[in-house]
Amino acid sequence: MGGAGGKSYMGWWGNMGSPTQRGVVTYLLSPFEQKPFAGALHNAIFNTARRTASQVPYVGVAFGIGYFIYSSANAKHAYLTSKAGHAEAEGH
Repeated sequence: MGGAGGKSYMGWWGNMGSPTQRGVVTYLLSPFEQKPFAGALHNAIFNTARRTASQVPYVGVAFGIGYFIYSSANAKHAYLTSKAGHAEAEGH
């Protein structure tokens, strides 16, 4: 009645005797894209060190001013809570 007549070899996958397909696009990856994290740890360490070193002048100046204010305030507080500081405060 209209059925296929037995099993016959049509060819290897992709080459089965049919008309060639059109509009099929093939993409390839370069070796650099196949290893997206190649050198990432190395670059991260040195990039972080470079960026941190570039911020040291700004952070260092602010830290130095803050430490000077803190140490001056501690010294004045220690003086005012001492016997000499109490004696000076009573003179006002």
